[in-house]
Formats: sequence, structure tokens, C-alpha cells
Amino acid sequence: MPKNLKQRMKSWITNKMELPADVIMDLPRITMIGQLHIYIENHRGLLTFSDQEVRLLLKQGQLLIKGKSFVIKTILPEEIMLEGKIEHVHYLDN
Repeated sequence: MPKNLKQRMKSWITNKMELPADVIMDLPRITMIGQLHIYIENHRGLLTFSDQEVRLLLKQGQLLIKGKSFVIKTILPEEIMLEGKIEHVHYLDN
């Protein structure tokens, strides 16, 4: 099945069944509390970590988080909670 058609079908099913897009389309769910905490669900793994940068693998690309004084508060296979001063959150294409 062509990738574009598959994506359109998932989008249509999500709209018709009123399901959250992150569940059907395998998207990350990102919750930020000010600049102090960021909670990311549905990632594919931690690629890099330092006190100023975190890079996570996503199904489609990567998520880059930049800031200061980062500490991982929780890390599970598909979830991570990061604490510190969050300055930038960027999606990177593969």
C-alpha cells in the first residue's frame, strides 16, 4: 500500500472514530509544564543525553530538546520525563 494512501486512511479512521491521533498514527505525545518539565510518550529510544541536549528517536524522525541543567526524572521504554530549563524543542526529519 502506498505510504500516502496509508497515511490518509489512518487520518480518516482517526477522525471518524474520534480516537486520539497519537494512538492511531503512532505520534509522540509531548506535555510541557512551563520551561521546567517535559514529558514525552511514544518515542522509540534515547539517542543522546547531556545536561544541555536530549535527542529522542521517533517513528518519523527525531525530537531534539535543548536547554540547561537537564536531569532525567523518569525513563521507560516509550516514555521519558525530563527536568531542567527547556529552551528549544525541535522536530528533525530523517
